[in-house]
Amino acid sequence: MIHAPLIAHAEQLLREVLKFEHPADSVVSRYFRTHHALGHRDRGIVAEAVYSVLRQKLEFSHFAQSANGPIERRLALLGLAYVAGIESVVARVGPAEAQWLEHIKTVDRKSLPWEMRCNLPEWIRERLQKRFANDEIEALANALNRSAPLDLRVNVARMSRDEALRILRVEGFACEATPYSPDGIRLEEKPALNRLAIFNDGSIEVQDEGSQLLARLLAPKRGELVIDFCAGAGGKTLALGALMRSTGRLYALDISAKRLANFKPRLARSGLSNVHPMHIDSERDARLKRFTGKAERVLVDAPCSGLGTLRRNPDLKWRQTPETVALLVVAQESILASAARLVAPGGRLVYGTCSMLDEENQSVVARFLSTHPEFARQNAAEVLTAQGISAVGAENLELWPHRHGTDGFFGTVMQRQP
Repeated sequence: MIHAPLIAHAEQLLREVLKFEHPADSVVSRYFRTHHALGHRDRGIVAEAVYSVLRQKLEFSHFAQSANGPIERRLALLGLAYVAGIESVVARVGPAEAQWLEHIKTVDRKSLPWEMRCNLPEWIRERLQKRFANDEIEALANALNRSAPLDLRVNVARMSRDEALRILRVEGFACEATPYSPDGIRLEEKPALNRLAIFNDGSIEVQDEGSQLLARLLAPKRGELVIDFCAGAGGKTLALGALMRSTGRLYALDISAKRLANFKPRLARSGLSNVHPMHIDSERDARLKRFTGKAERVLVDAPCSGLGTLRRNPDLKWRQTPETVALLVVAQESILASAARLVAPGGRLVYGTCSMLDEENQSVVARFLSTHPEFARQNAAEVLTAQGISAVGAENLELWPHRHGTDGFFGTVMQRQP
């Protein structure tokens, strides 16, 4: 049930989030820490209302122009109405706002301009128009504006997917095998996983199916020297370690000591003994020289705009700009070149991002290959098919939320000549 204090909280939180000074999830978390009297249910409603505004900002801003009062209140009312229904909000506002909301209820969304229905900044739409027709861009935008499901990866070093599915169903969860990743499970709801024994013992991990497939592109073998060059939160590192059956040596590199520290509890749960977290100061850290030309497999999940993850992080489409993307491309090219030095003759290099932009994906790879003739691209679909995985994409791995039900992902496989 919507109540007046809930509207005030949504308005106040939106005012902070819409400054776009920090990631939305961190702003929301900080707000709830300082307003601990809000119950679990109310927090959920407020958070979903805020994320609804971020997802449909162009559309909601258009409607907000036809009402009076602070823009944050108008947007908060629209977000709450989207989450809880217009009737529940109408009952808690004055006559003027109630009339405004009732009018909005009658608007046919199809009557809005295409650009507004997409709820994407113009610069992103322009880039997508180089790949897709307008109707497919709208389908993609609609998929990005829906909340992502909860995907799990089964730690195959501990348990089979069939066994994990059986346990989850016994626990009362509606779940199914993911259509592409042989290790993935998709849940219809988002339970508190830390209450599940198979989560606490490391048998399952949260990981989007697209991220799982990126690890599968590297396809590490037992006993190899493998490097996850941008380990981040460690999800793909754990997937790689499980595929290696905890043999060989797997180095998880990252420039953030905090991320690596947060990774260690996950690593401990996994039971993997072949993973070695390593903090580096940059992609040019002098300590990397000892790996030069020695790694059989190197994964570069490059820092990127994250625009493929808008289902989870809708604020990114408003926080990123062409200028920030241009800076990211410079970093991506430098990181890829540095990582390539570590690949042994005959070894595999995989470059991937969770971006939908060609300039962060195909263009980075094309420039790399033009200046590194010792590397040749391999067909990504063939790499996956060889592992019994339904081919996704062709030359490159390309995942799209509206086509595959995953986050947006890109991946290229390259081999260094023997």
